[in-house]
Amino acid sequence: MKKLSIPYVNLSKQWKVERATLLKIIDKVIETQDWVGGTEIKKFEKNILKYTNSKYAVALNSGTDALTLGLALIGVRKDDEVITTPNSFIASVASIVHLGAKPIFVDVKKDQNIDPSLIASKITKKTKAIMPVHLTGRVSDMDKIIEIAKKYSIPIIEDAAQAIGAKYKNFYAGSFGKVGCFSAHPLKNLNAIGDSGYLVTNDKKIYENAKLLRNHGLVDRNIVKRFGYVSRMDTIQAAILNYRLKKVDKVIKQRRKNFKIYSENLNKKYVYFPLEQSYEFNTYHTFVIQTKNRNKLKQHLMKNGVGTAIHYPTPIHLQNSSKRFNYKKGDFPNVEKQASQILTLPINENLKINDIIKISNLVNSFFK
Repeated sequence: MKKLSIPYVNLSKQWKVERATLLKIIDKVIETQDWVGGTEIKKFEKNILKYTNSKYAVALNSGTDALTLGLALIGVRKDDEVITTPNSFIASVASIVHLGAKPIFVDVKKDQNIDPSLIASKITKKTKAIMPVHLTGRVSDMDKIIEIAKKYSIPIIEDAAQAIGAKYKNFYAGSFGKVGCFSAHPLKNLNAIGDSGYLVTNDKKIYENAKLLRNHGLVDRNIVKRFGYVSRMDTIQAAILNYRLKKVDKVIKQRRKNFKIYSENLNKKYVYFPLEQSYEFNTYHTFVIQTKNRNKLKQHLMKNGVGTAIHYPTPIHLQNSSKRFNYKKGDFPNVEKQASQILTLPINENLKINDIIKISNLVNSFFK
């Protein structure tokens, strides 16, 4: 395969820049033999609750387990229903299904986030949670969702896996619901070097039970208060995240600059992408354009050395794993249309200005 001159992500460059520092951090953790739990975990939780302006934070092994534990702790049980969208990574819905509950999908707006105007019509006696997914680093329209949640007394759990640092009317992603769930997967803006995640909450009971559940339900080495899971964050990952959390604002700032360059250079006659509203602060975990000629454009960019991605080509309601829910093609026209038109362009903080201009020119020239 031809080496890409502009890869979609460039984790190797991040490693080269941070290598000397990270090796010292990793070496220190190994020397202390503090490999599970310990001071780095507590430090990360303290750091992340400050960053998200939350009262409590729990370090976990993945964003998926953050969602699973979060749903369980707000009371989602077998045969319950959770309202969400079908255009996310599969983990959003898997966390619902693994609890024996059923995902109730609603369509999205042009910005790919949940359409609040469709939520109320899906509420039944079985509805136990509303799960907006803050896709691409853009927070969903939370004012309207909160209004519905209060009216029907239904808790909100935020899938903020892609939205660390994003804001809606000056409030951080993860601070609107009962629980906010985040991923620190290597591709995220705040990234570990393996799987990691965390949840935040202002509810002390949820916090205490999440800490129990992540570690077998153990009060201490020999006393089990309730049966739990192995959902702990590795100490090495916590140490790395503590270091990278100091730099995440810089990462976000650079991604926002990259978006601005795209916005100034891409011909909006040929592609669509939502612009940032005055009440938004988007962090651009991904930069997604929409075009009818997606597949050919993707090939064209690849041919010219530019890596791209599609998030996500098959909506969850059309996956084989979702057949049991009896959804069909045509049920969510906006999601399905977007799935055939979306293309994620590189926007990582290691791009150069000339890289973005080159990509923009390639996109524009393709349509011309």
